[in-house]
Amino acid sequence: MSTARTAPPDPVRYERRGAVALVTMDRPEYRNAQNSAMTYALDRAFYRAADDDEVKVVILAGAGQHFSAGHDIGTPERDAHLPFDRTAGLWWDHSQKAGAESRFARESEVYLGMCRRWRELPKPVIASVQGACVAGGLMLAWVCDLIVASEDAFFADPVVRMGIPGVEYFAHPWVMPPRIAKEFLYTGDRMSARRAYEVGMVNRVVPREELARHTLDLAERIAAMPRMGLALTKRAVNQAEDLQGLHSGLDSVFGLHHLAHAHNAETSDDSLGGMDVRAMKEARR
Repeated sequence: MSTARTAPPDPVRYERRGAVALVTMDRPEYRNAQNSAMTYALDRAFYRAADDDEVKVVILAGAGQHFSAGHDIGTPERDAHLPFDRTAGLWWDHSQKAGAESRFARESEVYLGMCRRWRELPKPVIASVQGACVAGGLMLAWVCDLIVASEDAFFADPVVRMGIPGVEYFAHPWVMPPRIAKEFLYTGDRMSARRAYEVGMVNRVVPREELARHTLDLAERIAAMPRMGLALTKRAVNQAEDLQGLHSGLDSVFGLHHLAHAHNAETSDDSLGGMDVRAMKEARR
C-alpha cells in the first residue's frame, strides 16, 4: 500500500500585505512549471488566504520572467507518478493504477478538481501575469477573477499538437469569443497581452516594471469594499457563467481530453502523442 507524501511548501511563497495575500509560484528556473508539489502548495496557500479574516483579496503571481509555462512534463522534479493526500475530490489514489484509470483519477484531482475549487474561493483573486502563460498556466489565470498582464506577457494552448483538444480546465469559449478560441487552439499560436485585452480575456495591460505595483494597487482598491458584498458578487457572476454552460462544458470536454490521451496511447509512443518539451518547442518554430 502506497504512503501519500506531503508536498513541501517550497514551490509557493505566501505573504501578507495588509488586506492582500500574495501567493507566488516559485520555480523560476523551470518557468514555474506545475508539478504536483506546486499544485498542492497552491491549494494550501489558497486555503490559508480563505481562512485568514484579515485577507480580503488574493494575488496569484509567478516568480522570475514567466507566470507559468504550464504542467511539468519534463523537469527533474516531475512527480506525476507519486501519491499525495487528495483534497479536491473522492477519486482514489492514482499512483498504483494503470492506463486511463490512473490519469483520469489524478487529473480529476489536481487539474479539474483543484481549479474548480479555487474558482469558488469566496474572495477576489487577481492573476498578475508576465512572460509565458501557457497551457496549464492558462488554467491558473482563468480561475482568477481578474487578470493584469504585463506588456511582454503572452498566452498559448499548444496541446492540439499532441492531438488533445485543449487543457483540462476547458474555459476557452467563456474567456474569449468562440471563433477566437478556435483560432487560438487550431494554430497553437501565442496571443499577445494586447490581443488578450482586445478580446476581453485580460482586464489590464501595463509595463513590465509596473506590473507588481499596479496589481497590488488594484487589489487594495478592491479590498476597501465590504467582504460579504465581494463574496456574493463573485458568486453571482460565477453562477451566471455556470448557467451559460461553463460547469457542464468543463465536464464534457474533460472526457474528450481523456479520450485523446487514450487514443494517443494506442496509436503512438505515449499518451502525449510523443510530444515532449523539446518536440513542442521544435513544433512552434
